[in-house]
Formats: sequence, C-alpha cells, structure tokens
Amino acid sequence: MQIAKRVYSLVQDQNDSPPMVGAYSNFAATFYFLGDFEAARQNSKCGLQIWNSGTVQSPVEEIYTPAVICLMVEALSEWHLGEITACRATIARASSLAKELNDAHGLAAALLWETILGHFERNPVKVARLESDLTELCTRQNFAFWLPAAEILRGWARSAAGSTAEGIAWIDDAMRNYRATGAMLRMPYFLALKAESLHLADRLPEALAAITEAEAWVERSEERWWCAELHRLRGNQNRIDRKQYHKLCRH
Repeated sequence: MQIAKRVYSLVQDQNDSPPMVGAYSNFAATFYFLGDFEAARQNSKCGLQIWNSGTVQSPVEEIYTPAVICLMVEALSEWHLGEITACRATIARASSLAKELNDAHGLAAALLWETILGHFERNPVKVARLESDLTELCTRQNFAFWLPAAEILRGWARSAAGSTAEGIAWIDDAMRNYRATGAMLRMPYFLALKAESLHLADRLPEALAAITEAEAWVERSEERWWCAELHRLRGNQNRIDRKQYHKLCRH
C-alpha cells in the first residue's frame, strides 16, 4: 500500500491522465488483495473513468494495460460483493479489451482470473475449458509466470471431477514451479485449492496442514482476499474431526 500511495502522489503532481490510470489500477489491485473489495471497486471505476474519457494516449509501453487491470479488479470485487451477473460481464470486457489492444500479458491475467471465477462458481468443466485456453496462450507466449497458476487450477478441476490423485499431483508440481518463479501473490488461495483437493481425497490431516500453511502466508503477506474461505475450510475440517472423535467414542 505504501508503494501504491507513493505512485499516486507522484502522478498526481504531474496531472497527467495515463499515469493516473496506472495509479488507480495499483490502488485497486492492492485494496483487492487486502480484502477491501468496495475500495478496490471504487478505485477501478476511477481509473476506468479516465480511460473512457479518451484522453489517455500514453507514449510508454506497459507490461499490462492499466485499464485491463481495472476491469479485472472491478469484476472480482463485484463477485465478492454479490454482483455475479455484473462480474461476468466485466471480466468479459477485460479479455475483450486485452485482445483489442494486443495485450498478451493482460489477456493472460484476465484469463487466469476468469478461470478463478469458474472455481468460485464451483464449476470444474468451466475451469478446465478456460485453463486450457490459458495454458495454450502461456505456452505460445512462453509465459513462465502464468503457466503454473493455470496448472494448479487444472489440478483442482481434475480433483473436483473425481480424479483426486491426478489432480493433487498436478497441484503439487505446479506449486513447486510457481514458487520457483519467486512469486508470492495468490499463495494462500492456491494452498486453499490444494486443501480442497486433499479433502476430496479424504486426506484430512494434509488438508488441515495446507490450510495452516495458507494462514501463515496470510500473516506474512497480509493478502486477505481469500481469508473468509480459509476460515470456512478450517471450520469444515474441525467439524469433520469432531464427528470422527464422537464416532470413536461411541465405539
């Protein structure tokens, strides 16, 4: 957040539209990962308002088009705020804009989050379809950063479809590759996917260990957007443990 504030302060002094869109996209993404979804949405809207004004003509080529990031964050925030129909339309706009601007990195990010939204909906068929598109793009563009994330989601889809051993193997391999890139963002979420898959395989102690590791990541990074789900997963594991305990007591 300190870096996002510093960037905003610098570009505000310049009073220049293109950097302001980038500053708002930084704020939006930071608020989202901190779990403040309303603030994330509002900053996304501010960035998009400038972008849609037609005054943005940046001479600097950026890795991601800030407007694509704003659309993605707005879509994700809408989902967390219960606006599911709007969320689907907004994430589609993010992918469409990335394609229109020939922004391959932005398209990969939009595809990843659309795949994640498929997981939010608990739809393994949709996740598998979108993950395949993301994997094809990452392979073609040699995007080593995004490919492991796609494979983690592939593992969840396989597990949810009943192939738990295969799915967990995909997740384990992909998480090793993801860590090898030096990435830290989304680790609590990916560990939650691993916990879900282990739970489906009745490997309950390992599922609980994955949840504990995810919670430790949250404390280190303050990445709290998936904390509510981590609490739900832990509560579910504790409920199962109590049932097993009472069953043993009856015997």
